[in-house]
Amino acid sequence: MMETATTRLYDDIRPLLDSEVPETIAQLLSDEYFKRTVESFIKPVAWEQFAATLSSCKTKEDFQRSIIYPLMKHLIGKTTVEMKGTDWEKIENGKSYLFISNHRDIVLDAAFFNILMFDKVRPTTEIAIGDNLLIYPWIEKLVRINKSFIVKRGVSVRQMLEVSKHLSDYIHDTVTNRNQSVWIAQREGRAKDSDDKTQVSLLKMLTLHNSNHPLETLRELNIIPLSISYEIDPCDYLKAKEYQLKRDNPHYKKSNTDDIENMTVGITGNKGRVNFHFGNSINTAISYISADSGRKEKLEKVASIIDQEIYRNYTFFPFNYVAYDMMTGTRKFAAEYTDEDRQQFEDYLSAQIEKIDIPARDDDYLREKMTEMYGNTVRNNLATLS
Repeated sequence: MMETATTRLYDDIRPLLDSEVPETIAQLLSDEYFKRTVESFIKPVAWEQFAATLSSCKTKEDFQRSIIYPLMKHLIGKTTVEMKGTDWEKIENGKSYLFISNHRDIVLDAAFFNILMFDKVRPTTEIAIGDNLLIYPWIEKLVRINKSFIVKRGVSVRQMLEVSKHLSDYIHDTVTNRNQSVWIAQREGRAKDSDDKTQVSLLKMLTLHNSNHPLETLRELNIIPLSISYEIDPCDYLKAKEYQLKRDNPHYKKSNTDDIENMTVGITGNKGRVNFHFGNSINTAISYISADSGRKEKLEKVASIIDQEIYRNYTFFPFNYVAYDMMTGTRKFAAEYTDEDRQQFEDYLSAQIEKIDIPARDDDYLREKMTEMYGNTVRNNLATLS
């Protein structure tokens, strides 16, 4: 990103300019909290060696190539069996897109996606990240070096329209004028039961750039739905735990400590096989929406188009089929798994539930919620075929 009058309009949310990278890296290296956190992730590399490599980075691309890429490759080797992208022919070289995906992991959805882009020698995307995750100053510095822009959530209702319009203008400028692709989740926060649905409010925000012509504004963004599938979600038991805590206390709110635990478990836990599947551009489908429809109806139809494309392109593993059959009390997908797979899933759920330490732990409820996390994707996929 070059410094221009336009980029200065977005100083409060944009990624760092390359000219700002060296000073920000110096600030990170002098931050004791950053050092303490990073040391546990870079082993067996010594801090001094890591600091020297980090200091040598002068641009965001240097940082991604020298720091993020090798760290992520090491993590992928330790925590996944396989990670791949499918249907690369859906995206053209030299063209920018807005990738809208389902959301499974706080940190890794976008990070894994950019590693796949790197391996295909494609430009990495800019990443939308909620300001609720910028728990410490060093986290904001780090993500902005890594081509993240900030989605402001902690604002008043009165400020929300102005903040949303600002964000909409930024995304539109990034994709259409700077020819830089962007990744954003289809909803605020993760769908903890994997019942993925695009929030109409997200699409409303994207159209604020030119709210008089919502469909044309969305078409200009070249939206590609992206289906993310993890064979195993290491945070499944934390999501189930949160479900019970909210059920038992409707006023329950996650703390910063909970977010950090979710980030850590998500990053370090076993994920099995992981697949990112590109869907079709939604532009053709949008063209069939009647211009006479109301604004709300238009956006609801676009949300449904994105959802259907995501559902169609999930990758399924034995646990998904077992979970669907358990949810529905059927053996519809019995040919897709063995008795051993079913037993393995049941044993896995039991082991995950044992990690949950809360008062009046409701094992049956927790098992039901985790089963839904693995089975809902199959249920939604089947709905696209009916």
